[in-house]
Amino acid sequence: MKKLLILFFLFILSHTVSAQWSVNAAMGLDFRSAPSFRDYINSNYPSQGNSLQTFKSAASFSLEADYKIQENFEIGLQYDLLIDSYTTPVGIAGTYEISYNHHRPSLLAYYVIPGPGYQFKFGGGIGFRYVSLNEKVYSSSNYTASGVGLLLCAVGNTQLSKNFYALIGLDARYDAPGEVSNGSSKLVNNSIGENLNINSISFGIYLGVTYTF
Repeated sequence: MKKLLILFFLFILSHTVSAQWSVNAAMGLDFRSAPSFRDYINSNYPSQGNSLQTFKSAASFSLEADYKIQENFEIGLQYDLLIDSYTTPVGIAGTYEISYNHHRPSLLAYYVIPGPGYQFKFGGGIGFRYVSLNEKVYSSSNYTASGVGLLLCAVGNTQLSKNFYALIGLDARYDAPGEVSNGSSKLVNNSIGENLNINSISFGIYLGVTYTF
């Protein structure tokens, strides 16, 4: 029995030592189509020459930790924050402002293609989505929404030194946090009588660094 336990712990130790962790930090640009958000602004707060188009760009920032189970298979946890805003004049010397932070954590799985000094990863995942939105016309109000999202991504790493890699990535997302509310009320697109939601399809590109250990 003792020999079996020793062999078991040696097996676990050998796999732990051979496994590889990596962490990365990146920033990027998302090109997003959020029809409800676009129509809400264009209908309720139109501005000459400043209306939203089908796709709008927004900045994103991410942190990720990945664990290589096998040479060609990796799992990871990513936290991504997207920040979006819109401002336009209203009335006499007034300003309309709307902005939101979209928190997009995801569990990921990758297929890895390693090489000398580089690697490519292709994968996807799913995660919780949470939005905190602020709207200010003459006073400010906060609204929230939560839901789920899907993610597909492709990542390339090029070695800079022993443990550091440069990172470039592409992703495609479908996020569905749903309708925003503050508990007592929701934002309504008066032209069509629909509640504002932050559901979107997006395509992003991001750059960063990866550290392996």
